[in-house]
Amino acid sequence: MKIYKVLHIILLILPLCLVSQEHKIKIKAQLDTLHHTLDIEQKIIYYNKSKTNLQDIYLHNWANSFKGNETPLGKRLVEDYKKDFYFSDDNERGYSKIHSLQSKNQDLDAQEVRGQDDVIQIQLNSPLQPNDSIEIEAKYTVKIPRAKFTGYGRTKNGYHLRFWYLTPAVFYKDWQLMSNLNMDDLFEDVANFTMEVIIPDNFHLQSNLYQYKNSKGNLSDYYLVGNERKDIILNISKNAKRFKTFQAKNTIIKTDIYNSRIDNKASSDIIKRQIKFIENYIGKNPHTEILVDANTVNKNSLRDLYGIPDWLKPYPENFKWETRFFKALTSKYIDDVLLLNKRNDYWLTEGIQTFLMMEYINKYYPNVTVFGRFSNLWGFRKYNLAKLKQNDKYPFLYQFSARRFFDQPLTTRADSLSNFNRKVISPYKAGLGMRYLQDFIGDNNLTNSFKEFYRNHRLKVTTSKEFESIISKNTEKDLKWFFNDYIKTSKKIDYKIKKVDFLKSEDSVAVTIKNKRNITAPVSLYTVKDKQIKSKIWITDVDSTKTVKIKANDFDKLALNYEQIYPEYNSLNNFKNINNSLISKPIQFRFLKDIEDPYYNQVFFNPNVKYNLYDGIILGVNFNNRPVIKHNFEFSVTPNYAFKSQNLTGSFSFAYDQFFEKTKIYKIRYGIAGSNFHYAPELSYNTIYPFVSIQFKRNTLRDVGTKSILSRIVYVNREIQPSQQVIESDRYSVVNFRYIYSQPNVIRRLQYAVNAELGNNFTKLSTDIRYLKFFDEQRSFNLRFFGGVFLSNNSVGDYFSFGLNRSSDYLFEQNLFGRSENRGLFSQQFVISDGGFKSFFNQPTFANQLMLSANTSVSMWRWVELYNDAAILKSKNQNPRFFYENGVRLNFIPNILELYFPVYTNEGFEVTDSAYPTKIRFVITSSLDRIYNFIRRGLL
Repeated sequence: MKIYKVLHIILLILPLCLVSQEHKIKIKAQLDTLHHTLDIEQKIIYYNKSKTNLQDIYLHNWANSFKGNETPLGKRLVEDYKKDFYFSDDNERGYSKIHSLQSKNQDLDAQEVRGQDDVIQIQLNSPLQPNDSIEIEAKYTVKIPRAKFTGYGRTKNGYHLRFWYLTPAVFYKDWQLMSNLNMDDLFEDVANFTMEVIIPDNFHLQSNLYQYKNSKGNLSDYYLVGNERKDIILNISKNAKRFKTFQAKNTIIKTDIYNSRIDNKASSDIIKRQIKFIENYIGKNPHTEILVDANTVNKNSLRDLYGIPDWLKPYPENFKWETRFFKALTSKYIDDVLLLNKRNDYWLTEGIQTFLMMEYINKYYPNVTVFGRFSNLWGFRKYNLAKLKQNDKYPFLYQFSARRFFDQPLTTRADSLSNFNRKVISPYKAGLGMRYLQDFIGDNNLTNSFKEFYRNHRLKVTTSKEFESIISKNTEKDLKWFFNDYIKTSKKIDYKIKKVDFLKSEDSVAVTIKNKRNITAPVSLYTVKDKQIKSKIWITDVDSTKTVKIKANDFDKLALNYEQIYPEYNSLNNFKNINNSLISKPIQFRFLKDIEDPYYNQVFFNPNVKYNLYDGIILGVNFNNRPVIKHNFEFSVTPNYAFKSQNLTGSFSFAYDQFFEKTKIYKIRYGIAGSNFHYAPELSYNTIYPFVSIQFKRNTLRDVGTKSILSRIVYVNREIQPSQQVIESDRYSVVNFRYIYSQPNVIRRLQYAVNAELGNNFTKLSTDIRYLKFFDEQRSFNLRFFGGVFLSNNSVGDYFSFGLNRSSDYLFEQNLFGRSENRGLFSQQFVISDGGFKSFFNQPTFANQLMLSANTSVSMWRWVELYNDAAILKSKNQNPRFFYENGVRLNFIPNILELYFPVYTNEGFEVTDSAYPTKIRFVITSSLDRIYNFIRRGLL
């Protein structure tokens, strides 16, 4: 056995002597499990493979990215709405402490790059000539962080290490420097590795290198060897069975992604089948050991996108594991061999991976739907959503993003992509683009180009430009539209059949196709009969309109992109009946929601349940035209019946969204809405308000903040008793302008609104500013400031005045159960507005001139908070009045279930009052949308 090991090592090391231009990395590392450190001695032989004299050499030191909140990684985690690292203790974090950097026993002039704590610049005493090399010796200590931050580091049973050693940066035209941003995209050149890793003997080591072990007392000495490798991953664990090894021809697969319910032989057969499938499309992997680890796969994909738990077993046996493993294996086949800078040139590798997944699904699981066996449930199986196949999700999700203009060009730097685009939409668009090319250029030109690119550029630094040259050479068709507009822009494809003319003399049909947007790409035209394809042709150069003639064979429908080969902005206008029927698409009613159906005009309906004290339980039906992917034009009509008032009530809204691509405005929404309910016993109100809102674009899609302007005119008509006379608070209109800014940072959140109202007899301005600062993951400080002033006020009474602890809500924006109640349970409902006080006072608490208020709260334990409020009120012909209060807030579910217990106010202790239960305020909602959104944020 030892002879075999020695021979194997000799065979691995022999190429090190023959290949002089590969970097060489030799590492000796000893693990200290008490202090969670690695003491490392490393030797790097760096070759200048460029034609440039190098004055400096850069090393990536990503282990040092965990040293503090101000590193690029620390800032990125906050951007990604993760606060565990920000509030972590020093013993949970990591660092890399360099003890020495030398060459030929002389210290090197080295320093961290400014603003990049994880990149080291070494200034050379003399330039490094092309084809020359330099030997760098480093001694350093790596403190291993908790794995919970990025997936790599200290785990429950050991250590999972990636990017743990010093790696030479790539020089390709210039130095390709990048900091760790938790994207696992370090650009590395290959090197020949020899490693010695010493760990306690109760731990076991797995890696993506050939390895063998010697035991030395209570230590295990692992020797690892590999040629032309990069990104060396170590798993050191007390669990010897975490990784399984599978032999497939000449390749050893080590993985912790397996299904314990599948026996080893079945798993091995599936893996062999997958390797053969990948090799048929791109070629053989040159490495003999491949490590496929779950950490890498889980963090860089949304694998449970549809949220169906495994225990429900929605899919065929082995399907979920098999497709998940195939994605991981494909990633290794490509990323370990093709050396591209995935920070700014990722679309090709992402596209190939997604394309291979679609081809694999199409071959082995073509009929598996997104919802699996649940697609056959009674009542659901007729929905288009239930019929959505696994491969249909790619154009569907792209369209979901594109219709909201959330997609980004495939040449956008990866660190500027939103997380959803980086993990889902961009790979999907790139993969659909590959399928688009395959169908358009035909034959085997695409797969032949994959193989040629993989064969000619494997283990060499390259770019997607090389692939462009190869595939352009392998076809006579013009592909400029693909490599320019499709890849480099976010232009959307959208064609429609404008008209169809029968040419009886020629026994043919003239089809006029219109390009509705600003990209000229090939379009596929189908003839269809009974939903079966009769013929298909590709049409090019449709920059505005183009008319083509097709033979008038036996078909009843014409369609564009019938098979959804390419991603399209709107596929509803792709169909044309040839019977010239006036009603080409009948109305279809659907319960709840569904995805769009090109054969019908869909109307969705769902139950609507509300409650207020005067109407009682309100039941109704909401009718709308909002499918899963929304239209620009939307309507919602909700007729209700109120059981207590025994009246018909309800609401309606009609709105149109206009999106802008080249301005700072994201969209303008035009609409009109209204409602009718009761505001007091047997007294109803009607509201109607036309509105225009403007939502501005974020600086980038990674920004979570929003800015918007709302303008509207609210008309209110309140019913009065027959014996009463109409006063100004019964029928009125208010012109309202509102600016809203929100920056919901995970550590510090700021939002404010500026509000202007012009009524019949008053004009007023107000602002609402809110600031939230977290002290740790659970404890926070919350500040709200409200300021309001009347510029003019000739109104009578306090109906339009500022309220300290409850406003009159004359715009009917708040969901109040007992809108007119001054005593009793429903008067204790709390909705924050105006002064935001929770306590009731004996003196008047309205202000018809000026109000300034500050509300603060501090977290004490879990959902227990202490609140303190202070306010100044000024009314006409009165001196200013000062109010303050404090108490306890039980914030069980924010904005859904809260309780406020006043303790002390400027009128004394509240808890000693015999009527104290009537002073407790509560927040509770009957809004199903608000409850659903909370559950979705927490679970999905």
